[in-house]
Amino acid sequence: MALSVFLAVLAAAFLHASWNVIVRQNADRLLSLASLQTLMGVLGVGLVIWSGLPSPAAWGFALTSGLLHTGYNLFLVRAYRSADLSQIYPVARGSAPLMTMVGAFLLLGDSPGSLGIVAILVLVAGLLLAGLGRKNAVNPDPKAMFYALGTACFIAVYTLVDGQGARASSNAMGYAGILFFLDAVFLMVAGHVIRGRDFAASLVPHWKTGLAGAVASGAAYAIVIWAMTKAPVASVAALRETSIVFVLIMSSRVLNESLTKSRIAGGVLIAVGAILLRIA
Repeated sequence: MALSVFLAVLAAAFLHASWNVIVRQNADRLLSLASLQTLMGVLGVGLVIWSGLPSPAAWGFALTSGLLHTGYNLFLVRAYRSADLSQIYPVARGSAPLMTMVGAFLLLGDSPGSLGIVAILVLVAGLLLAGLGRKNAVNPDPKAMFYALGTACFIAVYTLVDGQGARASSNAMGYAGILFFLDAVFLMVAGHVIRGRDFAASLVPHWKTGLAGAVASGAAYAIVIWAMTKAPVASVAALRETSIVFVLIMSSRVLNESLTKSRIAGGVLIAVGAILLRIA
């Protein structure tokens, strides 16, 4: 993986961790996430104006991914109701790269190579250790694990769809802009179905945190979409999940969640996996 791509994806990982902390801090996480996605939709329109539309071949991928992102957002909200950020995030994000690697190989013929596979496995082991390595990990909350693993499935599938969409678009930033707009529309519809007709008006008090999260989330995923046109999808997906290192630090400092020895050990494995991905 080229150094420029490697550093860009690490920056995306930091930004991704940041917006998850913003959402987790809010008592009403659906409103917080919907506010974020709505403002991301506005940013997406600006991105399209700046970079132009993607090619027609990419629109089907964008529509499919928009629906998948809506499922991901709803599962993420439910997961964060059930457990700490420092437990949910590693399980959800740690399971996804392995699913993505298998899917990319079977569906896209996209292999990161032998060393890349080893790096992904090391990184996934670190992610899962960080998430499950706690006193109650022997008997985790079944509801929390259901939503965390469901979130992982959505991540893996939309990553594969977006990898194909970005490559078919001939304009990765235009594809990202269309996707951000569709994400906003679909989640707004879902919010109206779940909360009723006043859902849009209830977003207004959350605009400040929504704007901060939108900038972080939009920049993070735009980088990832671009990176998937430059490197194997599975490698980019795995490296993105180094965000757990940032989440562990932020959850300890900002949310006052415990930073255990197993989580620190998981962070070390994540770092090793990231270095191996850089070499691969």
